[in-house]
Amino acid sequence: MSLGDDHGYGDEPGGGSGQTRTRLPGSGDADVYGGARRPARSSSRSLIAVVGVVVLLIAAIAFANRGGGGAADDESGGAANEPSAQPTAPSGVRPVKGDAGGIPTGYARDEQGAQSAAANYAVALGSADMFDKAKRDEVLNVVITPTAVDQFRSTLDKAYSAQFFQNVGLNEDGSTPEGFTFISRTSPVGTKVTDFSGTKATVDVWCTGLIGLAGQGSTNPVTDGWFTITMELDWVNGDWKVITHSQKDGPAPVGGDNRASSAEEIADAVNGYGGFTYAR
Repeated sequence: MSLGDDHGYGDEPGGGSGQTRTRLPGSGDADVYGGARRPARSSSRSLIAVVGVVVLLIAAIAFANRGGGGAADDESGGAANEPSAQPTAPSGVRPVKGDAGGIPTGYARDEQGAQSAAANYAVALGSADMFDKAKRDEVLNVVITPTAVDQFRSTLDKAYSAQFFQNVGLNEDGSTPEGFTFISRTSPVGTKVTDFSGTKATVDVWCTGLIGLAGQGSTNPVTDGWFTITMELDWVNGDWKVITHSQKDGPAPVGGDNRASSAEEIADAVNGYGGFTYAR
């Protein structure tokens, strides 16, 4: 299945080959739990399948709304003209001043603030909350620019159909089958500003992530993958908001030779280890 034919991500800053293919997890995947080794290069397929669907849909709506973002705030960005921090240097700038529905908000109007916003929004848009209608609406209200949020919501509501849920291993209503734990988690590894004008920013977020169903006999076991998300952000009502969102595969490191953990170990880890607030 490919949803990227009409909107090639190669046209976006930091884009790929011009087309992003989306593949849904196959029902014939082998169960890797119980000590078996993970297949050498197939681990990213299921992750890109699910996260890629969300990204493609968000990007499609964002393209339709180019130029329609909210009015820019007139306040000056005091740190906007300061030299960018070195990749490994701490900024010393407090990343956020608040949160909305568990998503950090209140970023600085500078490059570091834009990077922190993009990283945290990548976490939210790649989370399991996107598979629940009420929670998905809350996420979109926080991260998407106000003028586009209704259209984003309408398109995603149609995309999260009974058939889609079945394809990713969930029940037709989006609930998790009994005896399984559904996992969808995105973790930023690094960020990079590719364009900045004070009220507009383009940020690349290099991520790793997990997706799948943890449980004995799962045909969609939890796998990991690597991808880069490109976000265009607009300064609206005193904070950064997403106006476009695209994704490409990689960069991916050479896979290790770790023994795959059991379904119980994976579920316990995801339920027991909380996420982070990401900051530049």
